[in-house]
Amino acid sequence: MTQVPCYTIINSPDLEVPNEMQLKQDLEKGDTNVKIETLKKVIKLLLNGERYPGLIMTIIRFVLPVQNHTIKKLLLIFWEIVPKTSADGKLLQEMILVCDAYRKDLQHPNEFLRGSTLRFLCKLKEPELLEPLMPAIRACLDHRHSYVRRNAVLAIFTIYKNFDWLVPDGPELIASFLDTQQDMSCKRNAFLMLLHADQERALNYLASCIDQVQSFGDILQLVIVELIYKVCHANPAERSRFIRCIYNLLNSSSNAVRYESAGTLITLSLAPTAIKAAAGCYIELIVKESDNNVKLIVLDRLIAMKENENMEKVMQDLVMDVLRVLAAPDIEVRRKTLALAMDLVYSRNINEMVHVLQKEVAKTHNVEHEDTGKYRQLLVRTLHTCSIKFPDVASNVIPVLVEFLSDTNELAAVDVLIFIREAIQKFPALRELIIKHLIEAFPQIKSSKIHRAAVWILGEYVESDVQILVVIAAIQQTLGEIPMVDAEQHRLAGDSTDEQQQQHQGTTSTSGEATNSTGATTTTTTSSSSSNKVTSDGTYATQSAYSLAPVAKKEKRPPLRQYLMDGDFFIGAALSATLTKLALRYVELQSDARTQNRLTTQVMLIMSSILHLGKSGYPSKPITYDDSDRIMVCLRTLSDRTPEAVAVFSHDCRTALGNMLDAQQEEDQRMQKEKQRATAKVQPDSPVLFAQLSNGRDNQLGENVFESSLNQALAGSKTAQLSDMSSPNNKLNKVTQLTGFSDPVYAEAYVNVNQYDIVLDVLIVNQTNDTLQNCTLELATLGDLKLVERPHPVVLAPHDFCNIKANVKVSSTENGIIFGNIVYDTALNTNVVVLNTIHIDIMDYIIPASCTDTEFRQMWQDFEWENKVTVNTNFTDLHEYLKHLLKSTNMKCLTPEKALSGQCGFMAANMYAKSIFGENALANLSIEKPVDDPDSKVTGHIRIRAKSQGMALSLGDKISSSQKQSVQAA
Repeated sequence: MTQVPCYTIINSPDLEVPNEMQLKQDLEKGDTNVKIETLKKVIKLLLNGERYPGLIMTIIRFVLPVQNHTIKKLLLIFWEIVPKTSADGKLLQEMILVCDAYRKDLQHPNEFLRGSTLRFLCKLKEPELLEPLMPAIRACLDHRHSYVRRNAVLAIFTIYKNFDWLVPDGPELIASFLDTQQDMSCKRNAFLMLLHADQERALNYLASCIDQVQSFGDILQLVIVELIYKVCHANPAERSRFIRCIYNLLNSSSNAVRYESAGTLITLSLAPTAIKAAAGCYIELIVKESDNNVKLIVLDRLIAMKENENMEKVMQDLVMDVLRVLAAPDIEVRRKTLALAMDLVYSRNINEMVHVLQKEVAKTHNVEHEDTGKYRQLLVRTLHTCSIKFPDVASNVIPVLVEFLSDTNELAAVDVLIFIREAIQKFPALRELIIKHLIEAFPQIKSSKIHRAAVWILGEYVESDVQILVVIAAIQQTLGEIPMVDAEQHRLAGDSTDEQQQQHQGTTSTSGEATNSTGATTTTTTSSSSSNKVTSDGTYATQSAYSLAPVAKKEKRPPLRQYLMDGDFFIGAALSATLTKLALRYVELQSDARTQNRLTTQVMLIMSSILHLGKSGYPSKPITYDDSDRIMVCLRTLSDRTPEAVAVFSHDCRTALGNMLDAQQEEDQRMQKEKQRATAKVQPDSPVLFAQLSNGRDNQLGENVFESSLNQALAGSKTAQLSDMSSPNNKLNKVTQLTGFSDPVYAEAYVNVNQYDIVLDVLIVNQTNDTLQNCTLELATLGDLKLVERPHPVVLAPHDFCNIKANVKVSSTENGIIFGNIVYDTALNTNVVVLNTIHIDIMDYIIPASCTDTEFRQMWQDFEWENKVTVNTNFTDLHEYLKHLLKSTNMKCLTPEKALSGQCGFMAANMYAKSIFGENALANLSIEKPVDDPDSKVTGHIRIRAKSQGMALSLGDKISSSQKQSVQAA
């Protein structure tokens, strides 16, 4: 079956089909506006599959002679889409009249009419119509207006490509035309034709004007870049002839030309100068271009360059240039830039990079912007990675990062403490420096979570007796007066406490002020006294003085005390553990029993004071039993000092941290290995493929961009291989049977998902002995799917078959359903065959992804839609069920392998995935089975969270269906 030409698509809502006689009457007798509206209606009906053969003559007689420009434009669309042949394939007689009308339009004095008619002729596929028009088309090449000339070139190009016998001297004609032209758009179209029709002539023209290429317009420069690319890939010996031209085009005034030139240059040459020039051009484009989408696209090109080992070594010297991109305000651009710089940095330029990052940190101070907090967090993480990767710079980074601890943005401060915790464990030489800066920053910290982590680090790594005393003094200062319950009672009673006196020291009361310390009084009393005074003019003036009793205000407490008064006693429990560690270490360092006991009792007083405060009723929430028990354990440890308890506080905590950091490092290394691209290995006895023969110049040239983009278009994604797509097994797996074998029309569909599009390739077989007229595939969709266009009706001979393709657009990750029927006419009546529904699998849009624990918790807290799925399976092993779940949902397990190892009867794991539309999907698995019963089934539930309801429900449905399949299989 011949392929129907692709027409101009005009989207229209459902139209009611009007009477043909009414349409004829409107076209014959209506005024210009009525004819315009009727013509629009006819065009939409034709595109929707209706047929009106009787209208052609009416339009030729009554509409074609009208000189209205709008009608002329609509007629071009009409003649493009109207069937021009009869049932036996011969050209309709009426089309000769149409051809004559367009010959006149090609000689019309209006250049717009000439140009638009020439554009229309590019779409004609009937040589019988084009042949009489050729002299008029050639004459348009000499028209005074460039719009007509450039469209005449395009028309000759298209006609030569489809029917070269109509214009056998096309390349010579266009080559001579190119030599005489000055207009850039005409030159571009002429050069484009020579590029595709006669490359040798195009090369000769380029060689004759190669020194003037930089003065050409950008549209012509783009075609020149394409020509050089194709010629050099077809014949690598030509590279030396044209590569200088590509270098010159890197300095073009057009960003599009520079982008294409840089991409072409790195595919033609892997020389260090070429790589540096291309990368430098990309960086300039990112810095100067204002559109964020363009910045991200060009950044992706730089990241792709970095994936090539040969290019990565050259790009390492461009790290400082890459960091210029940080001037962009978009957080996504900054994130990608920092990741790229981190991958490229090496020991020679790490100091310069750290210096730039420190300047960026300074710029974020006192800047109020919605992404400032996220950017500071990114900078902290990058500096963290720099310090771990290059320990020599850690001493310069630590003072800068410690300043973040007093920041109001808790996210950045948490990341700083994570870095400090790792650095203080891995780099013993830096412990003194870290502890010194941490003690200095301790009083300025504003968050309970940050104080808690800082207290733990100080308690674990302070080694000398002098530093222990300094840390305890700093803790006491941020706690306030001890015992705390007495201090709070004095505060409520209105007595001046020690800490208030310290705050008010140095202030002097002004004379004549009346003060009234009435303590707990909250009412305001006013007393007035008046005295008579004589003014300059001899009259009396009365002066009144008012004395106000102060209203009791909320006193500002020290930070740690404030957390406790707000009911956060977890910080109290952490503080107790830290004080216990410090006291035990001090006992080891100090031989004097009296000094030991003095410090121990001081520490125990602080702990008992926290306990007392928690049960006193003054805080907004009482102390929890867990925190109370933990503080009691600390008190008992200090009083009894049993070897087991002392070992836990002195050694086991640090060992646990070391093990955790080692496990994290192993996980990171494993992920890094997974990311690294496996190098292709060809064995001596491997069969030789034609693809390998065509790519035999890999060490001379880079990848063939056209080939790789074609592969991606056919395979649907960068990871898919063409061999996988052409595999018959792969295709058969996606075939859905739509009708039964006994139905008069048998249909089956191959569903091909290409990211945002779904292509349905439907095979329709006529199983009857009758000819089926107007056999139409009618489809409808449910969910976020949209049918792009209605499939055209076909005629099926007895026992004949045909393939009909339908395109469906996808806009979000939800389970979609496509349903419909096949309608056909026989000699007697119209019949309908209802089709089986096609379920679009959500897994085609979901890809595994990873995120940090902090990001996972934040998203879990923010996402409002949750779907809870109960585990119903025949699996008896927890690990096997997890593997089955990950395979069926395309999610990635974030919980480390070490945390899941072993058999203890229960398992909890976090999973994460992203859709190609940028949606996040989180899942928490909580399953168990009795350890003593090996044959018992896994039970539990899976909680799914997503930002949209459809995503959460679709993922839940997928898990439920996969569980049913496993149960049925068992």
